[in-house]
Amino acid sequence: MENISNGRRWLGLMAILAATLMNLLDSTVVNVAAPAILADLHGTYVDLQWIAAGYTLALAVGLLTGGRLGDMFGRRRVLLVGVVGFVAASALCAAAWSPESLIAARIVQGLFGAVMIPQGFGLIRDLFGPAEVGKAFGVFGPAIGLSTILGPVVSGLLVDADVLGTGWRMVFAINLPLGAFALIAGLRTLPAGRGVMRPRRLDATGAVLAAVGMFLLVFPLMQGRELGWPAWIWVMLAASVVVLALFTAHQQRRRGAGRTPLVELSVFGKRSYTSGALFVLVFFGAIVGFSLAVGLFLQLGLGHSPLRASVTMSAWAIGAFLGSGFSAGAMAKLGRRILHLGLTLMTVGLILLYAVFTQYGLGVGGWTLALPLLVYGLGMGMIFVPLFDVIMGEIADHEVGSASGILESIQQLGASLGVAVLGTVFFAAAGTTGQAAGFLLASERVTLVAIALTVAAFGLAFLLPRHARRPERPAAAVAEEPVVAELPEREPALV
Repeated sequence: MENISNGRRWLGLMAILAATLMNLLDSTVVNVAAPAILADLHGTYVDLQWIAAGYTLALAVGLLTGGRLGDMFGRRRVLLVGVVGFVAASALCAAAWSPESLIAARIVQGLFGAVMIPQGFGLIRDLFGPAEVGKAFGVFGPAIGLSTILGPVVSGLLVDADVLGTGWRMVFAINLPLGAFALIAGLRTLPAGRGVMRPRRLDATGAVLAAVGMFLLVFPLMQGRELGWPAWIWVMLAASVVVLALFTAHQQRRRGAGRTPLVELSVFGKRSYTSGALFVLVFFGAIVGFSLAVGLFLQLGLGHSPLRASVTMSAWAIGAFLGSGFSAGAMAKLGRRILHLGLTLMTVGLILLYAVFTQYGLGVGGWTLALPLLVYGLGMGMIFVPLFDVIMGEIADHEVGSASGILESIQQLGASLGVAVLGTVFFAAAGTTGQAAGFLLASERVTLVAIALTVAAFGLAFLLPRHARRPERPAAAVAEEPVVAELPEREPALV
């Protein structure tokens, strides 16, 4: 570790936090800004889905290689390149002149986000070392948790404030000062380091196969309803299975030839991990798709302003923050049971929300929605902290980097699928009756689908290890190993 003064270390931590906050904000921005974007750019509902899913899909693909780039070329260099690219893409988002241009800019954002985000936790360890890293994470974790509460509110405030006539564009433009701070402070304080895998080659073929396979899976689910489900849409879905199978075979051949694969497929030899990957896909698909539907109902169905909608949804984020705090202290004692407790609360919250919809209809108000959203968020927060540790309960130390990287990528793929599937359910129902009543019906249907997915996740949780993973060696020793993707295991990126 380089000899860095204490003040510079904490400034470096703030630079990493600024980069992380940009990703957290842009992961959820569409939930608040969507109606304003739709009206200004004259887009369709499918455009809206792609504006949300394009970012998460690109993030899912890029995360498979983002951590590897830091290992090869040095974490600081790769982080700063990611920051520059992310800020440039944010400027393009803010200047978008059509739905297509915004979707393209969001995809570029996601790719640079995947380059930027995996470097953060490794850089924190480089800055502080084993003796002080706990203090750094003690500040970093709550700051991220607090941002999950304030992020949507700030987004709503920016859209409502219409700063200099920018409207929704300021939600993306706010990344410019954040990115400038991360870049300047990062150049001055972050340790340069060296790549630990310089002789290794990046698996470009694997990355392309993964990207094509994920696109072939998400595109039909997103466009199928609008196009009337033609035969070629079903061909694309079938082709996604073939391409992802080719990706798996390619990874096996690469490992057999003694070359470093993009992902370590040996982790899927453990039933608990495979079940956990499916759990992540279902769980994050449910919460992200449901979140988009709630945000749209509040604004398009009830006519709330962006700020009022974000304040209403803050009950959800407050619950998630409180639930995360509880699970951090209880996970060691409860193990897997805390997942079942959280999923039970989520189901109760959804049932309460459905009852509120059916009883109050379009007369539902913020205070009426607060309790169901708070209970739902409380359960969701209980799952965020222990989830990856529980899933990796049977993973060996040398597989941790790849296992966590795959889960992060699957999390983002789940988010894309959630937007595609639940978004399709929402917009199909919204168009069946009068507009306001249609959005109410759409919200009821999405809530029922979310209940079904949460119950499915409850069943999958029984296949996970009973206790969180216990390292075979000290964490510091594991941290020094080259890994496929070095990613945060508890980052609450999606709410």
